[in-house]
Amino acid sequence: MIKQVEIESFSEKISVQRILGKVVGEKKSPTVIAIGGMHGNERAGVNALLKVFRTIKNENISFKGNFYGISGNINAISQNIRFQNVDLNRIWTKEQVLKLHLEDDLEIEFREQKEIYHFIRDILTKEKGPFYFLDLHTTSADTQPFITISDSLNNRKFSSNFSIPTILGIEEYLDGPLLTYINEFGHVALGFEAGQHNKEVSVDNCVSFLWLALVAAKCIRKKDVKKYKFYEHSLSMFNETQDFYKIDYKYTIKPFEEFKMVEGFKNFQEIDADEVLAFSNGKELISNCNGKIFMPLYQQKGDDGYFIISKISKFWLNASRLLRKMHFHHILKLLPGVSYTKRKPHTLIVNPKTAKFLATEIFHLFGYRKKIVKKDKLYFIKRDRKVSEFL
Repeated sequence: MIKQVEIESFSEKISVQRILGKVVGEKKSPTVIAIGGMHGNERAGVNALLKVFRTIKNENISFKGNFYGISGNINAISQNIRFQNVDLNRIWTKEQVLKLHLEDDLEIEFREQKEIYHFIRDILTKEKGPFYFLDLHTTSADTQPFITISDSLNNRKFSSNFSIPTILGIEEYLDGPLLTYINEFGHVALGFEAGQHNKEVSVDNCVSFLWLALVAAKCIRKKDVKKYKFYEHSLSMFNETQDFYKIDYKYTIKPFEEFKMVEGFKNFQEIDADEVLAFSNGKELISNCNGKIFMPLYQQKGDDGYFIISKISKFWLNASRLLRKMHFHHILKLLPGVSYTKRKPHTLIVNPKTAKFLATEIFHLFGYRKKIVKKDKLYFIKRDRKVSEFL
């Protein structure tokens, strides 16, 4: 496996290795862990991390706690491709992590995963929390910066430090992202999408996000960041409020399908019902609802064709927060067609035949997401967790 690679990225020659940087501060906590390049053609986060570490060192910025920068798929970064064989950000399941302990002869992406896993585990073992995970990404379509989070209250609270659009519950539509795995152990984990893959502003947006995150985590004082107001304003585009969105629809590209997105869509662009969005094997794919287009796919690799999203009301967000803090989610366990086991206390098992009257939104309201179907049962997993030992 490639341990280090010298590349030119955004007109800058950089050295990429697993540990991009490390800062040990005056106190033992908190600990911020930021990851760039989980997808190898998304290099902006790597460049940004190197810039921030360089500034902290050159300006001798006072620091509390710990700050680690990790590069993701080094092999794919060296080739400027999303991945070689397997998407590194779609294999973080407990079953796959268990294989890392049992198997030695692994394909390239799984070897990358094993190294990242052990590095994260070592940090969680030797450092002191709270722990904040930041995963830096870019998109194939033009976009304003946005955040994606699993819908836990601690994720919402930390994301409220950024006045940029925030997408709740994307983990229901993706299999095996790293941050979803991290959330299973109760840690704060934010995905940040900085802009289009090849635009220099995406690096700038990642830099802005990292400085704001370090201040929000109380690692750095706001007054010690020379351009803090600039970073804040440039990232939010002068918005004073944070809008939350939910996913209403996802189009998944099937194996061997010839998929082509209609040219020109930008992230968060308004779309109408019956609008042609893409083509599948030459046939039109038409929107079945009004909303906003989200992450339209304009690259060869990946099976997430596009999403349709809509804004979540402030009333729903406030009601959800209040109900969870009052632990009203226990009521769900008493409803007909809903059961759970002591072995998996965070999971509700729902019989769709006897629980048809329960809309998915009700489970979302109480903090249960990641609906999967298994043996004709629906499984909903609670997003709010106490911190537990990393497996």
